[in-house]
Amino acid sequence: MSADSLSVLPTPSLLVDQQLMAANIQRMNQQLEQLGAPLRPHLKTCKNIEIARAMLAGHPGGCTVSTLAEADYFFEHGIDDVLYAVGIAPGKLAAVADRIKAGMKLSIILDQEATAEAVVEAARHHDCRFQVLLEIDADGARAGFVPDEPELLNAAMKLQNGGVDVAGVMVHAGGSYACLSHEAIKAMAETERQSAVKAAEHLRSQGLDCPVISVGSTPTALRAGTLVGVTEVRAGVYVFQDLVMAGLGVCREKDIAVSVLTEVIGHRKSRGEVLIDAGWMALSRDRGTASQDRDRGYGLVRDSDGTDLGEIIVRATNQEHGIVGLADGSALNLADFPIGRRLRVLPNHACATAGQHSGYWLTNPIDAPRKLKRCHGW
Repeated sequence: MSADSLSVLPTPSLLVDQQLMAANIQRMNQQLEQLGAPLRPHLKTCKNIEIARAMLAGHPGGCTVSTLAEADYFFEHGIDDVLYAVGIAPGKLAAVADRIKAGMKLSIILDQEATAEAVVEAARHHDCRFQVLLEIDADGARAGFVPDEPELLNAAMKLQNGGVDVAGVMVHAGGSYACLSHEAIKAMAETERQSAVKAAEHLRSQGLDCPVISVGSTPTALRAGTLVGVTEVRAGVYVFQDLVMAGLGVCREKDIAVSVLTEVIGHRKSRGEVLIDAGWMALSRDRGTASQDRDRGYGLVRDSDGTDLGEIIVRATNQEHGIVGLADGSALNLADFPIGRRLRVLPNHACATAGQHSGYWLTNPIDAPRKLKRCHGW
């Protein structure tokens, strides 16, 4: 999309570069083809059926979601095999049962014996055979059963004896986001794989089939050296990439396909800073690069056509204002940023920034703006 084409769009607007997105999808597909594992893409990043279909192409057709609203949206668009990859809240089990009875092949996850008991009770109450994956903790970063502790088997047996299908295990190595080198991410990917396989083998040794061994995050999926024993990989951020992924070395800044179009609305002359009309409502409050070697504030600023402007970042945000300056704190040449100049901001976290917007404007190679809607809510 040319700068002239962008001039007709409102600001702030969320842009997606189609060529970069297609290259990101192809890279993930090539990686998993080499490793012999299918993808169950996590669609919480895109929340759009057109982009989802591009991510699903060449794979079995199942997806991962983080909300029941996403499950409904993608089911309405023909995707019926859905993994709801957030530990199930017992208060949502009636809603899950309704969706299963409507034909959705909806799987849920849990990592507590008490939750397993609640699922069994709900299965009886709603006359519904739930499909459950047991979440395994690979790195202590968030949630999951420890593979070799009794609670895992206890929960699995409670489910099976209660008429619930133990479909398998799943792991998300969130600790990969804190890794400082390619080698560390590769090692984390192997820890993720081994944790899942070990847990599945333990369950199988006790008579449970455990057909699904599901692993994944964008960093570990792209750096894994082997996926032996794994039946599916989950990843989502890769479709757009972001500054956190670039900071990990998982992608390059020029691979980031999503950005926020904004406009200069003022100057802070005493500080050599620029005001833009994209605040945290457009960019999110995510500060995922703050712990990395290069802190990108609330986003890295580029020219409206994507040209690199150097280390210019959104240093601070209010609800609808962004404060732009040089990362080292020195003053910008304000003459280079006249009122009305349009800029792009690359996000720290693609999911968080995209979540602030109702849809995307597609760029490159289409010159006429076209907007895709995103689903919302829980």
